[in-house]
Amino acid sequence: MNIEELREYCLSIPLATEDMPFKDEYLMFRVYEKWFAVIPLNDGELKVSLKCNPEEAIELRERYESVEAAWHFNKKYWNTIMLNGDMDDETLKSWIKHSVQEVVKKLPKKLRDEYAEFNPK
Repeated sequence: MNIEELREYCLSIPLATEDMPFKDEYLMFRVYEKWFAVIPLNDGELKVSLKCNPEEAIELRERYESVEAAWHFNKKYWNTIMLNGDMDDETLKSWIKHSVQEVVKKLPKKLRDEYAEFNPK
């Protein structure tokens, strides 16, 4: 997956928005103003940081060489995935969706219910 495909996929998530609050260093993707994916743009390697269930975050780091604890984030909840590594695109997409689910489940009930209308299971 290249950066354009990654961006397009993140924007295909219901209610996803993108912005660059830290000048041109990071491309951020959000639902309800909460980050679910962060792409550093000034790094030599294409990678994305995603929110993750704490138990699964550790499992991912053990299973894939391309996954590590996110550098500038709470390492309990955030992983960074290198896109030239051992994780295929479909698996990466499933972890992006998981990241969105982790963000949405922390929202107030009204917003969770609203989001469910846009993202039926």
